[in-house]
Amino acid sequence: MPDTITTNSPIIAAYRAATLGSAAAAIKAQQLFPSGITHDSRYIEPYGLYITRAKGPRKWDVDGNEYVDYFGGHGALLLGHSHPKVVAAVHEQIERGTHYGASHETEIAWAEWVLRLVPSAERVRFTSSGTEATLMAVRLARAFTGKSKIIRFKHHFHGWHDHMTSGFANHFDGSPTAGVLPGVAGNVLLAEQNDVAGLARLLDEHNDIAAAILEPTGAHGARLPIDPQFLHALRDMTQQRGVLLIFDEVVTGFRVTPGGAQAEYGIRPDLTTLAKILSGGLPGGAVTGRKDILDLLDFQATKAAEREKIAHPGTFNANPLSAAAGVAALEIVGTSDACTRANRYGEALRRRINEVFEEERVPWAAYGTFSMLHIFTNPDRVAITPTQFDPYQHSTESLTGNRQADIVHKLRLAMMIGGVDFNGSPGGLVSTTHGEEELEDTIAALRKTVHMLKQEGEI
Repeated sequence: MPDTITTNSPIIAAYRAATLGSAAAAIKAQQLFPSGITHDSRYIEPYGLYITRAKGPRKWDVDGNEYVDYFGGHGALLLGHSHPKVVAAVHEQIERGTHYGASHETEIAWAEWVLRLVPSAERVRFTSSGTEATLMAVRLARAFTGKSKIIRFKHHFHGWHDHMTSGFANHFDGSPTAGVLPGVAGNVLLAEQNDVAGLARLLDEHNDIAAAILEPTGAHGARLPIDPQFLHALRDMTQQRGVLLIFDEVVTGFRVTPGGAQAEYGIRPDLTTLAKILSGGLPGGAVTGRKDILDLLDFQATKAAEREKIAHPGTFNANPLSAAAGVAALEIVGTSDACTRANRYGEALRRRINEVFEEERVPWAAYGTFSMLHIFTNPDRVAITPTQFDPYQHSTESLTGNRQADIVHKLRLAMMIGGVDFNGSPGGLVSTTHGEEELEDTIAALRKTVHMLKQEGEI
């Protein structure tokens, strides 16, 4: 993205004028953090927002500005910010202790909810993050099968550990990214989603594939959607060849349905990775799946089988605070229509956005699945009807929108000026707390954003 600090864009000027407190905080952060941020997705020029509090579907910055929030805690907050039952559970737990250095009953209750909701779950091991969960899933797959290679799908995100860096945002040739050993990258095979013939060739060309891992709704939270028939073909082909299938449900778990995408599509993976909603908005992750695979973490099972146990320490595994929040959140997900309500709002949001695009004659489109939103900015300027948009008819390059960084950048800033915080896709994730008022505020901000972008000659 070009340096927008020196531009004379009215949108950027208006953003600066409205966020003086965030600007001051960003100056301090520049002296402390690389690029002044603690997560890559929070990077935006001239600086990002600094938030002081959040409740339900909204949050407030240091300048007192109010936003309808679609960042959603990076997908962790299906129930919205500060859900009263989650807050109460955490308050109660913090009074009893934050870390015992020992087992506790809340972790049992947490695991019971995972096994109750996730169809493929027979055993579960908690971690501190989704990245740790996918790392453990890959290690389990290699140890269980005795094979070395992993199939990943281009653009799919599985955390930042060494096996998962090439082919997400760059290095689509499979070459190692900075700091990653060639031997690690060389054992990762990159494939194209929705390409059944290509997947079959890859599986037939290599007899040392331990597992295939993917986001089951498609890359970037279905920004590049997967055809469900491809998922069924993937399950069949891996099962026939003794290759394990790992569903990365860090985003989709407990969001698509209480049982995740695997419940929606009727597919039983061998392993599943979880995080985000799992922990009710606190740090936490898990790997779950077949007992015989997770037995490689079991002292007695590995001794009886005369196999080497996979070591898995972790200071914050099943931390009591995360466990308490997770139990509260999963109980709500498992006993209410939370997923259905969020999905319904997501559908209404996408429809209303597309109606604005048509009314304003903007050749863009909102799309997505379940409670996820993406905005197609149409870099090739092809003729489309927003309310009839079909992402399967467009290329990966056009859907990812990398050639329109300037427009996406101004779109996000303009929406923030209007009181709506989209993520960088651009788009967002919906919570159960988003309602009619948030929908109307979002549409009003979008219409103003379209007018601002037209005035700057961007659309």
